[in-house]
Amino acid sequence: MPIYKEEKDGRTLYTVVASTRIKGVQVNRKRRNITSLAHAKRIEVDLRIELLKFKERPTRYKWNEWTTVCFDRMKIEFKNSTMKTYYGNLGKWVTPYFGEYYLDEITGSMIHDVIYNKIQKVGLDCRRTVLKQIKRIFTMAVDEGLLSRNPARPISVKVPEAKQLVLNRTEIDVLLYEAKLRNHPFYNHWALGLLTGMRNGELHALQWTDVDFENKVISVTKSWSIADGLGPTKSTKNRYVPISVELEMFLRNLKSKQLETNGMVLEQLDEWKDGAQAKVIKEFCREIGITPIKFHDLRATFITQMLIKGVPLAKVMTIVGHSTIKTTMRYLRLVAQDTQGATEALGITLPRDYETGNVVNLFQR
Repeated sequence: MPIYKEEKDGRTLYTVVASTRIKGVQVNRKRRNITSLAHAKRIEVDLRIELLKFKERPTRYKWNEWTTVCFDRMKIEFKNSTMKTYYGNLGKWVTPYFGEYYLDEITGSMIHDVIYNKIQKVGLDCRRTVLKQIKRIFTMAVDEGLLSRNPARPISVKVPEAKQLVLNRTEIDVLLYEAKLRNHPFYNHWALGLLTGMRNGELHALQWTDVDFENKVISVTKSWSIADGLGPTKSTKNRYVPISVELEMFLRNLKSKQLETNGMVLEQLDEWKDGAQAKVIKEFCREIGITPIKFHDLRATFITQMLIKGVPLAKVMTIVGHSTIKTTMRYLRLVAQDTQGATEALGITLPRDYETGNVVNLFQR
């Protein structure tokens, strides 16, 4: 049973992998991001015991039995808000139909029927989410050796890409100017979002101890949400946002004016804590006549402006904390929208051969 050692963000982390074969099928267990070797060794023992117990379990589970087992394991890894969606979606849409079926009795056509026929009065986004959750439950069964394949794997729900709104360079200036002029309570929040590309929850959790003026970086290590409170970032990985000259001036000025912040960089406004930040900025944008974005669109605006300025995709991906380069590449289409018409500034006019209504030989002397 190997214990792997790796370096991540200057920290030493360990991964424990355990495996055994049950009736000819390999069953795996893995625990990641363990912070000490001693703890890794204790987990190694726990996994050995878990695998021994697993051999004594029934070889067939009904859907409702298996989801209970899965939920108990997932609670260790997932946030409370994520678990609530599993409880709600599967409990409402899936378990009433699959509950008493054994896992190996559930077919792809049955899953397709639930997704496209049994689920009523919801959009494609919801159907896709439910399907994703079903796939995870069956994937866990495959990993346990209970099934040889995932019956939900061939099924898909195609959802039209939602329109992503961003501000162009002129609109950014208008937003910040008008917010500053009117002393809007969210001015600092919007400015910091545009200057860092940080997510709403990451801005909410940002403390002055995360701001390193000497090395000119912001450490993004945590996030806050109404459902889960304070926790890790969305990807569970830490990252660093470089502090530009403009951002440094903004932060130093902000810090000098604060009296009591409990160490928080941004004021914890009631509307922010209540989750109304998207509505606030959308209404303000409409009021001043610019694209009515939501709070999260500040992040998209940051990304597109970075790409327009020629910052490599890989660097943008690292700064904003995307898990894959594919996610960052989605914003290239928005860059094309933002730059539309920019070539008009070239001012080059080609000679015309149709101004007089006659055909002119441009090469005739």
